[in-house]
Amino acid sequence: MAALLAVFEVGRHLLPDSSKPSADPHGPALTVKIPSGSTAVEIGDQLQTAGIVIDGGRFRNYAKEQGEGADFKAGTYRFQAGTDYDRIIERLNAGPPPPVTIPLTIPEGLRLTEIADVVAARTGITRNQYLSAVRQAAPPPGFPEAKSMEGFLFPATYQIKPKTTAQALVSQQLTAFEQAFAQVDMTYAQSKNLTTYDVLKIASMIEREAAVDHDRPLISAVIYNRLHLGMALQIDATLLYELGSWTHQLTVSELAAPTPYNTRVVHGLTPTPICNPGLKSMQAAAHPAKVDYLYYVAIGDSGRHYFTDNLDDFNKHAHGG
Repeated sequence: MAALLAVFEVGRHLLPDSSKPSADPHGPALTVKIPSGSTAVEIGDQLQTAGIVIDGGRFRNYAKEQGEGADFKAGTYRFQAGTDYDRIIERLNAGPPPPVTIPLTIPEGLRLTEIADVVAARTGITRNQYLSAVRQAAPPPGFPEAKSMEGFLFPATYQIKPKTTAQALVSQQLTAFEQAFAQVDMTYAQSKNLTTYDVLKIASMIEREAAVDHDRPLISAVIYNRLHLGMALQIDATLLYELGSWTHQLTVSELAAPTPYNTRVVHGLTPTPICNPGLKSMQAAAHPAKVDYLYYVAIGDSGRHYFTDNLDDFNKHAHGG
């Protein structure tokens, strides 16, 4: 009898392992969500309920025989029905794949309608959906006099999931704005009787005017100095914002019109920011350079500006002198 049993044991191991079905995946991928803290029994039941395995208990027993199950990770998985047990175990040990995301880069200096165009071109969110979400949003705390959402839609790279809504994206941008602005020391600006909203307006002008970081605090200084002296800011980007185009060729009549954003005529800051600035411009807006400059002019195509406190000197450089 002992010899017969020995032969049976040898023969049993020569037969296919009946606890593991042959792999025959078929059909579309099925989704199963494994909650945190699930036991091997529960995971087997979840795989069976999802239609991935025929018998959850059989999967559990196989995993136990292989010494597996202790390292299974919670998360959402996709398998075809009939996927090999070893492949399922491998995936459960590795954890769920990271969610598919689309990197959405929003550059500094865009007005909110331009951001809507970028969002529509690179995500599944339409322009109208984005603008509607912006209209429904409210400016962050600390900006009680804010008249619009312009300036608060923080430029950055966001990882967008396929089902991200316009409201969720706008919420991410507002959170990013609050985190960025929290890094801005308002002490000096407040000593000049400027509010947080004033600083944001100045930051938006700096963002449109400065092409290199070196110039940001210098342009900020020009703005502060002109405000202090009661001079018009004379920044054409503010009027271009009002007219809806950064590349528009301004006419003599447009430059002379006393419209709210024409800082050649109307003194003081604009009613709202003119774009959505980044952190560097915000910081420059709160911390201008300690210089007496009142004028600046672009130096060719270098991206840099020439700064001066003398009108004749400015005119000389402005006319190629």
